[in-house]
Amino acid sequence: MSCPYCNDRGIILDGEQAIRCSCMGRQAWQKKLASAHLSPLMRQYTFEKFDLRYYSPSTTGPVKGRSLHETAQIALRAARKFAQAFLAGRATEGLLITGEVGSGKTFLACAIANAVLAGGGEVLFLVVPDFLDRLRATYDGHDEVTEMELIEAAKQVPLLILDDLGAHQYTDWARQKIYSILNHRLNHLFPVVVTTNLDLDQLAEHLGRRTVSRLFQLCQSFYLEADEDIRIVTRRERDAAQR
Repeated sequence: MSCPYCNDRGIILDGEQAIRCSCMGRQAWQKKLASAHLSPLMRQYTFEKFDLRYYSPSTTGPVKGRSLHETAQIALRAARKFAQAFLAGRATEGLLITGEVGSGKTFLACAIANAVLAGGGEVLFLVVPDFLDRLRATYDGHDEVTEMELIEAAKQVPLLILDDLGAHQYTDWARQKIYSILNHRLNHLFPVVVTTNLDLDQLAEHLGRRTVSRLFQLCQSFYLEADEDIRIVTRRERDAAQR
């Protein structure tokens, strides 16, 4: 027996009136979030493991002439600060993390999610292409949740993380879904963290300017660029260590 109020029946009797127990809301959230848990690998990504040695202190990046190391430090510091502010109930503005493939964007987004989860907060981590596929899959009637439930979860969850909002073939249908989610979160001051390998013009080309306008109103922008694709570097390091 998990609920002391309704004995797991889902309702509480108030006189002759049946009232939906609050545990049903928690169960609904758990059901919606079940498809979006961080993978076992992603659960290992923490701020403490974000390795600044992949970002050169001698290579100047495109952000105000700062080195790649400096821009990575700034992004890491902003991510930590955001997670702390969110857990304290003070975060209404999110983060937009841009950069090339393999620059650590997803790692940093996962570190935010893990910090929030460790602090008892609620977060929904969505890899955008997978999320859109999941929405389409609800149309055949075999999914345990509906399209509306998934969309509402993305709209209402205290913290939404959209990973890999990248250069995909977005249909009008997909653009409208993303716009609807971001517009709702903007209007209700719900923060969002977004990672993308696209710049502003490319985002506007793929998603439309009204969506990008809301995204930039929702988020502060930060840039990450590594000397080399970090996934390739770490693979090479593991292979070398096994020889």
